Amino acid sequence: MKLVIQGKNIEITDSIREYVNQKIEKAVSHFQTMITEVDVHLSVARNPRINSKQVAEVTIYVNGAVVRAEEGSENLYASIDMVADKISRQLRKYKEKRYDKHQPSMKTAEALSDQPVVAELPTNRTPELPAQVVRTKYFAMPPMSVQEALEHLDLVDHDFYVFRNVETGEINVVYERNHGGYGVIQPRRSNGHHTEKNGKSAHAPNIASADVSSIH
Repeated sequence: MKLVIQGKNIEITDSIREYVNQKIEKAVSHFQTMITEVDVHLSVARNPRINSKQVAEVTIYVNGAVVRAEEGSENLYASIDMVADKISRQLRKYKEKRYDKHQPSMKTAEALSDQPVVAELPTNRTPELPAQVVRTKYFAMPPMSVQEALEHLDLVDHDFYVFRNVETGEINVVYERNHGGYGVIQPRRSNGHHTEKNGKSAHAPNIASADVSSIH
């Protein structure tokens, strides 16, 4: 298992490196046969208005999937403790879902009902774009169903997940809706497949499909 430790606004001392190794190795000890790489990113915020000043982020690459957790506090070692516990829970959840043979895969058509809905994205925060790209990540993107994408969303500690739809081969996004449930963002097709002429799309009680061109 490859373990990579990086820091931002902080020097990765031998004591920090040893502590991270100890905590992460313990957290993943029962899952090492599935894991190819573990990336640990430690950062200290310079902005005094941010409460969680010292953040520990762990990204694990496991069998073509990504499991991620992030925790922050006033103490870096406390943040490392919390993120190690969280990543261990995420890995157990991944393993349980991986070996669950009783849950059928949900196709996009099955995820959507006949009730139209206006496309929407979470609006509880103001978008702020950085002046430049500060970090680039590369992930494998094997084709998967909407249901599988939702399961991965539950593992990455984000409110969205980008995936390649196994039915269409296109890049889609599943996300947590502001008023509950989940949404699916799909590119508009010229033949109108998956979308209505007015730019609206159908949704189920917990799944909404949105056309990229209709989101503002």
